[in-house]
Amino acid sequence: MIEEQGRVVALEPGAVWVETLRKSTCSSCSANAACGQGLMDRLGVGRQRGYVRALSQMQLAIGDTVVIGVREDLLVRSSLLVYLLPLLGLFAAALLADGLGLPEPLIILAGLAGLFASWLMVRWRAARVAENPLLQPVVLRALLVPVSAAG
Repeated sequence: MIEEQGRVVALEPGAVWVETLRKSTCSSCSANAACGQGLMDRLGVGRQRGYVRALSQMQLAIGDTVVIGVREDLLVRSSLLVYLLPLLGLFAAALLADGLGLPEPLIILAGLAGLFASWLMVRWRAARVAENPLLQPVVLRALLVPVSAAG
């Protein structure tokens, strides 16, 4: 399970909205001290807050610190779907157009059409499974935060 810590910002029946801080992995890189991206990360430039809807049966309140989780296999499958399928659509359509002997501008257009069609398939699939509880992030546990650290 891939875990991320966040703060509850809204409540729904059976779910909560959790605010997380998106951060880069620059702090674990050996070139961090000499890297411009590492400097930007230390200065806080580019940090964004993300909002995630997570299923929960716990009694939580706004402001509670929680740990949410997503299954690893779900993340890998989703990544393959989002990144690999459009790329395969681009190449398949371009190769098909090339195999038909079309001129280069039409091969390029066919590749772009394959990319767009694959992207539409990804969007359709995402909309179809959006409400499936097996594919949703879940609240794993609530964390106790000292009163002096809260705020």
